Amino acid sequence: MVTLKDIAGRLGIATSTVSKCLNNADDISDETKQLVYDTALEMGYKIKRRKNNIGMSERRVCILIDNMEYENHDQFGFDLILGFKTSATTRNWQVDIIPINLNASYTLANNYDSFMLQNQYSGAFLIGFSMHNDYFTQIRKTKIPTVLFDNHINDNMKVGYVATDCYDGIHHAIEHLKELGHKKIAFLNGTKSTMISEERLKAFIQIMDELNLTVYDDLMENGYYVPNSAKYHVPHFLSAGATAIVCASDLIASDVINEVTRHGYSVPDDISVIGFDDLPFSANLTPPLTTIRQDRLSLGKSALMLLDGLINDLPISRMILHAKLVERNSTAHVKTKLI
Repeated sequence: MVTLKDIAGRLGIATSTVSKCLNNADDISDETKQLVYDTALEMGYKIKRRKNNIGMSERRVCILIDNMEYENHDQFGFDLILGFKTSATTRNWQVDIIPINLNASYTLANNYDSFMLQNQYSGAFLIGFSMHNDYFTQIRKTKIPTVLFDNHINDNMKVGYVATDCYDGIHHAIEHLKELGHKKIAFLNGTKSTMISEERLKAFIQIMDELNLTVYDDLMENGYYVPNSAKYHVPHFLSAGATAIVCASDLIASDVINEVTRHGYSVPDDISVIGFDDLPFSANLTPPLTTIRQDRLSLGKSALMLLDGLINDLPISRMILHAKLVERNSTAHVKTKLI
């Protein structure tokens, strides 16, 4: 195991100077700190557990959040973080929540690994990041144990990811609609630049084919994982004769229901709607939303388990959880053609 003395020996400086650098002391220059951070990472130095104010050994990790709401129970990130923190508590880990897009003091623009080492984080859980985010260039070569949510990097043994099985979830949705007699099924996906959107689109096309249902190119569109994108696509779905719409999130589905109603149609009498996530508000929509449940608490707990494994040099690549169909009142047997 690499020690402070080893790092000091490599650089030809005092062990006390290395210690000061790794503890971000004010009397050490930024240039020296960066040199020590880079050398420590190159040599494979690991952050050790430290003592808290009552003398107990604890580990420090962080959750980095970008483009995901998490502050109340109805938001996707809430239970995800709660599950992670609940499992961390049983291990006596300290968890810092860092909203990247809200707090400029926590920028990672310079160096992700240096940021983690400087703040004595043993590892991180990243949620809400897109594949094309600038941080991913650094994550691809990081030496810090890192867990991604709904994103993956294949060529780094220090990085793993957790997710819900997209194929599993979309299969439940389309199979349910087929049993209700639907054949002309539309798909309103989320943001185009995300891995999860690409996987759900791939799953939709594959499962429609497997179930002998026709895939219509003009009935597949990308929106965003927020409300207010349905108005750009639902009118076309309706005029094209779709009898059901599968949505990539409950937020999208809620807006689809509003848009269908605004055009004088009824859910589910004229058109069935299925969401994805099973956020708490989905049961209170009018009508209550049929959706695919992601167990967000378990996803958070799984992320902690995966991070623990990576910190302890277990080369775990991914943890994929099953999805579940939650049948409510926004789906029904197909009736007559809309046009």
